[in-house]
Amino acid sequence: MSISTEVARRRTFAIISHPDAGKTTLTEKLLLFAGAIQIAGSVKARKASRHASSDWMEIEKQRGISVASSVMQMEYRDCVINLLDTPGHQDFSEDTYRVLTAVDAALMVIDAANGVEPQTIRLLQVCRARNTPIITFINKMDREVREPLELLSEIESHIGMDAVPFSWPVGMGKGFGGVFDIQRDRMRLFRPGQERRDDSKDDFIDGLDNPEIEKRFPDAFKQAKGEIELIQAAAPEFNREQFLAGKQTPVFFGSAINNFGVQEVLDALVDEAPPPGSRQALERVVNPDEPKFTGVVFKVQANMDPAHRDRVAFVRVSSGKFDRGMRLKVSRNGKEIRPNNVVSFLSQRRELVDEAYAGDVIGIPNHGILHLGDVLTEGESLHFTGLPFFAPELFQAVEVKDPLRTKQLRTGLMQLGEEGAIQVFRPIAAGGALLLGAVGQLQFEVVAHRLQAEYGAEARLMPSRYNMARWITAEDPKELSKFIDANASHIAYDVVEAPAFLVTSTAQLRVAEERYPAIRFHAMREHGGQVFADKV
Repeated sequence: MSISTEVARRRTFAIISHPDAGKTTLTEKLLLFAGAIQIAGSVKARKASRHASSDWMEIEKQRGISVASSVMQMEYRDCVINLLDTPGHQDFSEDTYRVLTAVDAALMVIDAANGVEPQTIRLLQVCRARNTPIITFINKMDREVREPLELLSEIESHIGMDAVPFSWPVGMGKGFGGVFDIQRDRMRLFRPGQERRDDSKDDFIDGLDNPEIEKRFPDAFKQAKGEIELIQAAAPEFNREQFLAGKQTPVFFGSAINNFGVQEVLDALVDEAPPPGSRQALERVVNPDEPKFTGVVFKVQANMDPAHRDRVAFVRVSSGKFDRGMRLKVSRNGKEIRPNNVVSFLSQRRELVDEAYAGDVIGIPNHGILHLGDVLTEGESLHFTGLPFFAPELFQAVEVKDPLRTKQLRTGLMQLGEEGAIQVFRPIAAGGALLLGAVGQLQFEVVAHRLQAEYGAEARLMPSRYNMARWITAEDPKELSKFIDANASHIAYDVVEAPAFLVTSTAQLRVAEERYPAIRFHAMREHGGQVFADKV
């Protein structure tokens, strides 16, 4: 097949939600319905012997939450689907933000009992800023939940786009009878736990006016029918161009734990979600069907295989075709690599990749050669932006409990810092302990666990007086040196040697801004430390 034909077959999307909305469960059920796995792991039993297929770290198995992004590839209806599962917990929002730069669409999962929750709103803001198309799945309709019209109104008010129902629930909780497919004018009957992937006539009743539905679900269907007629009269019709522009979201109802409503979501991803699009580099626009390969490292994960202590760079193919063993140039430093052991993923299961096309996500095992944000090409120098690090709001000093394990501690911190799991700062003041910077408290716990489990270094975390950081730059290097010398006790360097100013209060930051007008203070830096956000 030609490159353009292969690109047209790709669908690359991320699943986003607030914690406990059922995101990981839906991820598994999408894999199940696509035939990628044969049995779904039970999320409820994760603390026992089984855990979700997309959660592979030991700490995830213990806590029953996702703290790292997972990548899964599957084929469905002649499409190659790249599904990126993201951490739902807000403490890992940086990882999720970077993953969202690598997808062409997002699937938003909402708990029907809780509606649109704070973490979902934050992630939606990221999608909105990028005009990422969003498909919405309202989950847990088999429980006593909020009224669907109320949920629809909340979605529209929070995400600022029209919500267009593709299906509508008939009842809820114990009285949940199924969903009415508005597009196909038929009701799919609720059958808990059904894993059938081919439609049976027994699963459907055709027609909104079919008396059989009202006969079987008298009160629930009467209400649902009235709501459907109201929506059809008042809500806008689905417009794919509006959807692709991030102005409409198709809405589906179901119960992921019972495999219900999953098929419709999977079909919508194939039918409505866009194939890979063009991407703006600093130098030019890169189109997905160009003959030459380009790719961006959007994630680095250490120790996916603890036996080999490897680091895998997750690369989103931006254009062209990847062939195993091809010569690739790292734009950041001009180095050449010839990756031979490139893999695709089904969570922690890997398969060697001989070829990949724009939209695919491939993993390149390496030992620190590739960093977050690196661009790989067949020779051209290209630079993409948009992979951010946010200024930490929490700090802890870190030391190793056993001095003989100091080397392991530093190796672990360097690798975890490069992967973006935590930010590591080295104070320039003599004798200062390394500082860990985080967006949320849970990041510290995860890093301490991983240091011990993966590197054999038991860490001692201690309170720090700092609670804010700003990266610093200046047009005149002498001004920057002067500032660093004058404020040495508050200066630290991160893993890419970008200097940061550490403070204890916003008042202290304001004083520094007034006293040193030549210095720019940044709340965000992009990969490599070269590109910063505006001063904040």
